Amino acid sequence: MPIQRSLFFLWIILLLSTILAVSGCSDTAALLRKVTYPPDFKYVSGEELRSHMQQLAFQLQLLDQALAENNTGQSTQQQQVLGTLRKIERIGSSLQAGEAGSNHPFLQDFIRDFVSDVEHARSAASLNPPRYYFAGRVAGGCVNCHKINR
Repeated sequence: MPIQRSLFFLWIILLLSTILAVSGCSDTAALLRKVTYPPDFKYVSGEELRSHMQQLAFQLQLLDQALAENNTGQSTQQQQVLGTLRKIERIGSSLQAGEAGSNHPFLQDFIRDFVSDVEHARSAASLNPPRYYFAGRVAGGCVNCHKINR
């Protein structure tokens, strides 16, 4: 009898180990989030967040370069600035939380304001003659938020 009981526990342990190993290889957490979080909750993984932030940083560098170039024609500079602001707005909008919130509270609090600032900068840059003051402030918005949230 004790041998059968030991074999039974051994089989249970083996079964649980196999289930854990198989579930560790799949994206079980994503499936659980679909059930446990409300539909409009925005879950941003750490990897996705870093990727979007790197994309934003790259676009902000391009924006700074476009604003600093004085030797290009006004329409060329304006098109570069507008194109970069559109990309920044698209990236920022993809990070916005739904009504139920986000797993990154700082994003939830500040990304809407950032996207609004980018929209304002884009509309000012599209004027004739273009106004780039607000486009210059977009990069400052990142610095201010990151100072607060570190």
